Amino acid sequence: MSDTVVLFENVHPLADRAFEAAGLPIERHAAALAVSDLHDRLSGALLAGIRSRTRMDKAAFDAAPGLQALGCFCIGTNQVDLDTAEARGIPVFNGPFGNTRSVAELTLASVIMLMRGIPARSSAAKRGEWQKSATDSHEVRAKKLGIVGYGNIGSQLSVLASALGMHVYFYDIEPKLAHGNARSCGSLDELLEISDVVTLHVPSTEQTRNIMNRDAIAKMKKGAILINQARGDLVDIDALADALESGALLGAAVDVFPKEPASKDEAFVSPLQRFENVILTPHIGGSTLEAQASIGEDVSSKLARYLSQGSTKGAVNVPEIEPGEIKAGRVRLLSFHANAPGFLTRLNESISSTSANIAAQRLETRNGLGYVVSDLEGPLPDDFLDRVNALEGSIRARLIRP
Repeated sequence: MSDTVVLFENVHPLADRAFEAAGLPIERHAAALAVSDLHDRLSGALLAGIRSRTRMDKAAFDAAPGLQALGCFCIGTNQVDLDTAEARGIPVFNGPFGNTRSVAELTLASVIMLMRGIPARSSAAKRGEWQKSATDSHEVRAKKLGIVGYGNIGSQLSVLASALGMHVYFYDIEPKLAHGNARSCGSLDELLEISDVVTLHVPSTEQTRNIMNRDAIAKMKKGAILINQARGDLVDIDALADALESGALLGAAVDVFPKEPASKDEAFVSPLQRFENVILTPHIGGSTLEAQASIGEDVSSKLARYLSQGSTKGAVNVPEIEPGEIKAGRVRLLSFHANAPGFLTRLNESISSTSANIAAQRLETRNGLGYVVSDLEGPLPDDFLDRVNALEGSIRARLIRP
């Protein structure tokens, strides 16, 4: 089995530190690769790191028989077949907090630019037109900002907007502690009806897809602004275009789209391109050097800890266990297995049949998957790992010898 870490899509160089400290060779690729090349490079990977353009489907996992864990050096994991990874006992890690500040800042900048009508005035100036007018130009102070989704990004945006004197309202399906003077709305409709600016900060789920459909957009205040810098399938783009065309909305900012170019060589096409009162950006909400550095450091450390300690803390698809460092004189057995009665008994009987003693053990389950970490003292036969992997219900086992 190879010990190589393969990183795609120009993952930030800070990620190298954790792997170099573990003595692992690193293979870097500046971009997402064609499928055949991707599969070829994955064939010898111990760990792999991707961003949003590399698709890890079943075929990609098939091409990586030695892959122990996958790192998504980004926020989302939509590009990964998480069910396949789970079924094979391959933890998938991401960096859910690294770009929080970057997205919040872009959103706030979009609010200010749109409230002042800057996009249209900038376009006019480039054409030689001098539109020096206060028409449809407003301060953000005392305006109502409606945040849909009060998680990491939404709550930080709340703090920044409040500092500018905005009145912040939010709606979330789960109870959330308000920051500063922010107020919770009892329903999405309530938020839409009162907000001068509505901004979306929710994941893509069955409940949120197309959340801003034609009916929802129609409930917004006349002259309001809509911002989507979260997920591309949250907004009905045609309905948004119609609302802009009719003047029902004053402007919009969109960073994510239902269909995005696969590369810089593919043309970007959207019905929003004809509007000068719209800010369109190419999915760059988290694309700052600071965010990429933070994510690089975060995800690489999770991968390295899994490899050296078996820690699955922060994994999105497997049970989470943080077993800590391995004490001197012990070896650690990691075992992913089907979540069904009897496996732990079979595992411990297998250990008992050797000269080893169980010094510590932790078990967690998630859906149909179980994960048990056992610290063992004493000698183990050469075929011990083969015995564990052969147990009924076993998916994948690994020994860590400090």
